[in-house]
Amino acid sequence: MDMSPPIHRWMKDDLDRSVFQKSVTVLAARIPARDTTTLLKSDALRRYIMDVPKIRSVVWDPSGTQGQRLVLLKVPTEAALSPEARILLTEHSAELVDHTIRLNYDYWTADDILQAILPEELLNGSPTGFSVTGHIAHLNLNKEYLPYKKIIGKVILDKNPAIKTVVNKIDNIDNKFRFFKMELLAGEPNFVVEHHESNCRFTFDFSKVYWNSRLHTEHDRLVQLFKPEDVVADVFAGVGPFAIPAARKGCAVLANDLNPDSACFLSTNIVKNNVADLVRASCEDGRDFIRDAIFNVLENPFPPYLGPKPSRLKEKKLRRDRQASERSSQDSVYPLESTLPPRKVVTRFVMNLPDSALDFLDAFRGVMVTRDRIGGELGRLYDAMPMIHCYCFTRELEPVKAEADIRLRVEAKIGHKIEEDVDLHLVRSVAPNKDMYCVSFRLPRPVAFAR
Repeated sequence: MDMSPPIHRWMKDDLDRSVFQKSVTVLAARIPARDTTTLLKSDALRRYIMDVPKIRSVVWDPSGTQGQRLVLLKVPTEAALSPEARILLTEHSAELVDHTIRLNYDYWTADDILQAILPEELLNGSPTGFSVTGHIAHLNLNKEYLPYKKIIGKVILDKNPAIKTVVNKIDNIDNKFRFFKMELLAGEPNFVVEHHESNCRFTFDFSKVYWNSRLHTEHDRLVQLFKPEDVVADVFAGVGPFAIPAARKGCAVLANDLNPDSACFLSTNIVKNNVADLVRASCEDGRDFIRDAIFNVLENPFPPYLGPKPSRLKEKKLRRDRQASERSSQDSVYPLESTLPPRKVVTRFVMNLPDSALDFLDAFRGVMVTRDRIGGELGRLYDAMPMIHCYCFTRELEPVKAEADIRLRVEAKIGHKIEEDVDLHLVRSVAPNKDMYCVSFRLPRPVAFAR
């Protein structure tokens, strides 16, 4: 039984949905409606009943005969039925008839339609896969499919009700802010999305900032390493995929991005996710941000971590109880900030710019002796140096060679070996000969206090 759509390889730009019509004739057993359940459950007939996706195996008799139904079969003739099946149908006064199934454009999947439209040499690897960000489907079409990009976009839009906009990544990348340029293939020219990840809401203009939904697992992996009392300096924060979830966990965060659009949406997301007391946004060069972060937190500390926040209802009750009894903070279930020292120490740096983050590592040399200080107070505060989580690419595909390559480049930039708490994590393959890694290591003390 051929349920595939009719072939129309003449289409290229305009999608004519009306030509996707097909009639398929199948064998059916006309039976009294009361016997339907018995036949469907019988061992003798069960294996002959039609089980095609989106096609009902039992339908009302289109001839209009009162109280009759058709059980659709997947065999072409009565002779293909077993003797037991034929006996069962006879016992229930079944009549074998032809039934016509009418299919249209709505029946077939996006891949079915594209298989009927694209040239035969392009059928392998039909581009129906895409990433979803909010209401936007984001494709990365190979050049051979570009002549058919508009029709591909229309089919994907049709077949995915939650998608309102379909875009394709253009090869060139913005050199300064590193976001992908894109073109509209189908749907609304609306690029401002609301995306949900890690129980957080992110609003941003997908055409002006960098976002990759495929990195959700990596965002979550790294944040899971953070302790709630940490102070995190996010050097290339984007719109907040690390900063916002970290703050929701309890971390204090300095979040920075050079792209003014990213910094703007980062500030919006900080407010939307109710973490304004824990995240400070900035828009400056990453190297300047690294050099200033240590002293910014020293001179303007974050409040201490007080444990998980109570629910709003419980928080209101605690506030009323304190006001009513004028109790001290020691008597409160949720202690006041004055009972714990403020957070003055940056414990982690996140550098999520894999194309060039390694080039910024030289900014850590002498990071604790800038501003005409000798670092005496910092030497006492930092009994443990901050962890650095730096993303990068390598063309070495073997893990041992990849680690050697990345270590060599890190140590060349900071001018010192990395030996403490070193970890190398493969994030994903981005090309046949290019992998993305996260290298984590503790900043060597001689580097931080280098003159």
